[in-house]
Amino acid sequence: MAEGNKFLLKIITPDRIFYEGEVSMVEFNTTEGEIGIYKEHVPTTVIIAPGILTITEETEQKEAALHAGFSEILQDKVTIMAEIVEWPSEIDLERAEDARHRAEERLASKTPETDIARAETALHRAIARIEVAK
Repeated sequence: MAEGNKFLLKIITPDRIFYEGEVSMVEFNTTEGEIGIYKEHVPTTVIIAPGILTITEETEQKEAALHAGFSEILQDKVTIMAEIVEWPSEIDLERAEDARHRAEERLASKTPETDIARAETALHRAIARIEVAK
């Protein structure tokens, strides 16, 4: 198990183990706001909101776009079950920009058929992808 101020972070998607290793901190968005987790965090379960995932390892920080899922936080282990997580190299920036424009147009149109929550989620996902890719 993890030693010192480190804990085990495991990120799982439906098609792969995205990340597994010892980290000193992990940050991501939840439906209640942004959260930063260190070893010995109060055990809890949170629902993930679209945003940037920041993984702090011993010598570097890694960022990825994290879109949806939930996380189990224990004192020495954090498990993230995610719908989609993408490293910067996996993101098509042009496609993300197009998705952002489409979501902004849907939100601006405000027609009765517009699913506002869905458009806002699409916008947040696109913005996370753009920020991570740049």
